[in-house]
Amino acid sequence: MSTPTRLHFQVYGPDDAASIVFLHGGGVASFMWQPVIEHLPEYHCLAPDLPQHGGSQEVGPFSMQLAAEQVAALICEQAHGGRCHLVGLSEGAQVAVQLLVNAPELVERALISSALLLPIKGLRWVMSPGALAWTYRLSVAPFKHSDWWIRVNMKYSANVPEQLFPQFKQAFVSLSESAFVNIMLANQHFRLPAGMQAVSTPTLIVVGRKEFAAMHRSAHELAEALPQSKALQLSLGRSATLAREHNWALTEPDLFAETVRAWIEGQPLPPELRDL
Repeated sequence: MSTPTRLHFQVYGPDDAASIVFLHGGGVASFMWQPVIEHLPEYHCLAPDLPQHGGSQEVGPFSMQLAAEQVAALICEQAHGGRCHLVGLSEGAQVAVQLLVNAPELVERALISSALLLPIKGLRWVMSPGALAWTYRLSVAPFKHSDWWIRVNMKYSANVPEQLFPQFKQAFVSLSESAFVNIMLANQHFRLPAGMQAVSTPTLIVVGRKEFAAMHRSAHELAEALPQSKALQLSLGRSATLAREHNWALTEPDLFAETVRAWIEGQPLPPELRDL
């Protein structure tokens, strides 16, 4: 990789173990993976802050292509043997999809959870740069010093546990208007990249049972495009919410870690994951 990574990242685990790279969702940062990584002490884990997130605020403007290029550089520089197992959730899952097309040789196995590849019905009218800028000005900018409002967002939009409030608050406060607009536009406009059929990386595709229909169709589309993939539905019970299943790395970190370990090691997957 000719260009070195500019991403801020965290490193965990032994120096002689296989590497796992974790890609976080939009609007947060690498801190969201701490509860999962704690359950995977035997692996060398890398958790970067994606462009315009966390410690990578100066890397941008955010796009899936830029994020994938920067993560690929990180893998080449920091992953053991220059290869890794790749895990992505939500916007991080979209970045993982782009990276699989760009540089599949860097990834041994991938877990892609909730990668949106199709438009969500009813959101198109708010997904213009101008509308998103006003959304930021009305719902983010005035509340950067309101712990109450930040906690509401933390709980109901992301299901982030209370112990991660300081990190979530820092991510909320540091989110700029341009970053918000770029991240949201990239998330909603991302579509299946050309060339997926040539990717031979074994890939586990996961979607929550209560997630939007567009997310389920996206999982089916991705599974059809990737020849070495397996698509499963996560079910956390009748009382589970969409947010809880979408952000299961935060709400069920032990289950998420168990799934990562089982997929990497070729073991049976947890019963909460069923055929899609």
